Amino acid sequence: MFLSVFALSGLRAQIKLGVKLGGSTTSLNSSDISLFDQGGFKELELALRDAKYGVHGGFLVQLKLGGFLLQPEFLFNSNKVDFEVTDVNTLVSQIKSEQYQYLDIPVMLGMKLGPLRLMAGPEAHVFLANTSGLFDFDGYKQDFEALTLAWQGGIGLDLWNIMLDLRYEGNLNNFGSHINFKGNSYSFDQRPSRWLFSVSFLLGR
Repeated sequence: MFLSVFALSGLRAQIKLGVKLGGSTTSLNSSDISLFDQGGFKELELALRDAKYGVHGGFLVQLKLGGFLLQPEFLFNSNKVDFEVTDVNTLVSQIKSEQYQYLDIPVMLGMKLGPLRLMAGPEAHVFLANTSGLFDFDGYKQDFEALTLAWQGGIGLDLWNIMLDLRYEGNLNNFGSHINFKGNSYSFDQRPSRWLFSVSFLLGR
């Protein structure tokens, strides 16, 4: 019994909780798609113009397993994208924005090299909500997947109870796959990627 209590106490000593806050920049090449009406005629030209900076924040759990780290994170993520929409009949263009909110759940596996950390792992994006100026156009609808997948990898620097991280994220879904216009589904022919910068504060050190 005493050995069991000692082992559980040792296990708890290897678990740390932390809070995390950061920003991101999304990499998307300028591209466009044509939106057609129900008769098959081109009605709108939708061009990707600018991916704004995003913010994220939440908490993490860090488990030390020998020389390795297992670190699941639970982060609220918000980002914004600008589109240029052109009516092909009038040639009038407008800038419309969409803003997305997700719960990001990366599960990172890594190792420490002195104050440095190398981390990589899979990530789930759980869709929460969004706002869109594209609803101004009759026939525009959205069909977000409840769960999409990505991966992250990067390097971190530990300074006492503060963790600084720089990560690269690649997604497995094409950008804009939620777009539906007059019964037709669309997406851009590229997968979004992000650079993420964050500061975390570990509790209990």
